Amino acid sequence: METCSTLEGTVHSIIFQNPDNGYTVLRLVDEEGEVSTVVGCIPCAAPGERLLLTGSWTSHPQHGEQFSAQDVERRLPDEEDDILSYLSSGVVRGVGPATAQRMVERFGRDTLDILEQEPERLSELKGVTRKKAMEISASFRSQMELRRLMAFLARYELPVGLAMPLTRRFGGEALDQLRANPYLLVADTYGVDFSVTDEIALSLGLEADSGSRMEAAVLFELSHNENNGHVFLPREKLVGATCQLLDCPADPVEMALDALEERGAVVEEQLGKLACCYLRRLYEAEVYAARKLLLLLSAQADRGRETEQLIDRIQAEENIVYAPLQRQAVELAAQEGVVLLTGGPGTGKTTSVRCIVEMFRRMGMDVVLAAPTGRAAKRMSELCGGVEAQTIHRLLGFSWNEQTGEVTFTKTEKEPLEADAVILDEMSMVDLQLFAALLRALRPGCRLVMVGDPDQLPSVGAGNVFSDLIRSGRVKTVALTEIFRQAQASAIVRNAHAVNQGQMPQLQNDQKDFFFLCRRDPQRVASTIVELVKTRLPQNMDIPASQIQVLTPTHKGPAGTLALNRALQAALNPPMEGKHQRLWGERLFREGDRVMQTRNDYDAVWEKTDGTVGTGIFNGDVGRIEEIDPSGEWLTVCFDDRVTTYTADQLGELDLAYAMTVHKAQGSEYRCVVLSSVQAPPGLMVRGVLYTAITRARELLVLVGDDGAVAKMAANDRQQRRYSGLRRRLAQGGEGS
Repeated sequence: METCSTLEGTVHSIIFQNPDNGYTVLRLVDEEGEVSTVVGCIPCAAPGERLLLTGSWTSHPQHGEQFSAQDVERRLPDEEDDILSYLSSGVVRGVGPATAQRMVERFGRDTLDILEQEPERLSELKGVTRKKAMEISASFRSQMELRRLMAFLARYELPVGLAMPLTRRFGGEALDQLRANPYLLVADTYGVDFSVTDEIALSLGLEADSGSRMEAAVLFELSHNENNGHVFLPREKLVGATCQLLDCPADPVEMALDALEERGAVVEEQLGKLACCYLRRLYEAEVYAARKLLLLLSAQADRGRETEQLIDRIQAEENIVYAPLQRQAVELAAQEGVVLLTGGPGTGKTTSVRCIVEMFRRMGMDVVLAAPTGRAAKRMSELCGGVEAQTIHRLLGFSWNEQTGEVTFTKTEKEPLEADAVILDEMSMVDLQLFAALLRALRPGCRLVMVGDPDQLPSVGAGNVFSDLIRSGRVKTVALTEIFRQAQASAIVRNAHAVNQGQMPQLQNDQKDFFFLCRRDPQRVASTIVELVKTRLPQNMDIPASQIQVLTPTHKGPAGTLALNRALQAALNPPMEGKHQRLWGERLFREGDRVMQTRNDYDAVWEKTDGTVGTGIFNGDVGRIEEIDPSGEWLTVCFDDRVTTYTADQLGELDLAYAMTVHKAQGSEYRCVVLSSVQAPPGLMVRGVLYTAITRARELLVLVGDDGAVAKMAANDRQQRRYSGLRRRLAQGGEGS
């Protein structure tokens, strides 16, 4: 950890400044005349202004000692020479050195006050019209607004880097919006804790029992629980959680909830015995998904008069004989509008999907393959004979709406997909909103085949879509249960099914693809994992470290992702001369590092080697750092064949990925998995986590840890209940009550 330091002085010159994110490299002169290089988010910095900086000194391999600024206090210049330097720098649009000279000669130390408060006086200067005077003043005022916003953030010890996304969203009104409603900072875009925003709101004079505070807390609880997978909360639980959050009685919370419902921000509906409270967008997504699915189910599909003959011909040509359940799945896909295909590893889901694809093609249908993540889509393409599969987002033509802070899709009811059939893999990962978006893009009569393993972990986003569809009883489902002979030879497959049945996996080390190394101490677990990845597996099993993925249930502890990533980085990608690196907070990024995107960034621009350009890097995408700019201003990451550039303010979206949580590994498959099995928080010591981890390994799985922890996970079938109304709506014909 670096020591926190302060640095004060006057900006001498600007070396680099990114107008989009405010990242700046500048020279600062202190009172003794010492010149220091400063890097950090300092939007609109200009020569002549004074800065009081808080941060840390770092040593750059090329540029030497630098001050990395975290907090910035700014003061406009008040001496004529400094004002002249400031305005001559071009920081104000329409003002060059000559105009700046005339301004300072005419108005002296009052120049900046006149720019902001009496801009009409600028027309006293030769060559400055009243219109130009107003334009100059508008440019200066926008900078002042940005400065005031940064000062406001700094006052409450919030990152000044938030000023740029707030300004992009609200323009010159950002500070007014923030003062009026500090709770907007709780949104995922900004990621500020509710407790922090609440303190700000109270310090600005908001009454503790005010309706706006109560409403903000209710909306926060609904959003927070959405992140925990819930589509709605029962009214009683919502009120109780809000009361606990604010330490207040129920009456004002009830009134706030009623007000939100009256405005339409929250929708309340009776589902069975529960009074269910939804955020409007989740309510609309659930109602639409149920109605559209029922419509697809009721459509008159071609009942596949020649299905049996088609399957027979495909069998003969492929020299394969489908098992009864596989054949049933293919026949149902030909006969029904919507079909579910489920099964664990080795049960033949992929073989069935390949046959369905071929059958649809021979029926003259345009078939589209899709999956929730890029890795899952790539794997689907490989397993289906090279037939292209896309992510659902890319299939639907996503874009990010900066004004609303929401993703939008071009493919909707107005412009549906040109497809007669859509086959969707890794269905357990699909959340409610994405599922509703996909359904909106399907033409009436389009076939929908959904494939997945119901015993995998549920989606990260809200909803329990796959499980709801299965349990509704409205969608024809084929559950593949037979483990095929070649799969039975795999201890990975056998142990996965054993765990799924609540049994302890076989831990004897006489299996070709499944090994257990007993290590009770978490520190020893960590050191053994590093040794396995660095030397033992590459040397003894001929598996390079790049094809090994370390998984663990938890972030924390000696065998959690944070500690393992630091240890694996040091072992696999140590520092060396000429290899650039960049420190961001407590994370160190180095050229050659394996990294992962940690949130959806719909605006991120990428380019392929063939010149293809596109947008969107998504939560869970894994890549490699190709290059880090020597100044630390940017770095490039290659995600398979897509290269994207990250500026300094975007590094919070990246994390090291030598080790990742089991949840993050959903939808991916790796040649070799090394799994840490140590005691973790109770919510992670469950069967679904162990099962999902085992099924990520394709050729080899090495389990390192405590056999007691393994037994505990295998025996624990506890699943977090998710509040979702989709199953009930489907079962009751689309209605909620």
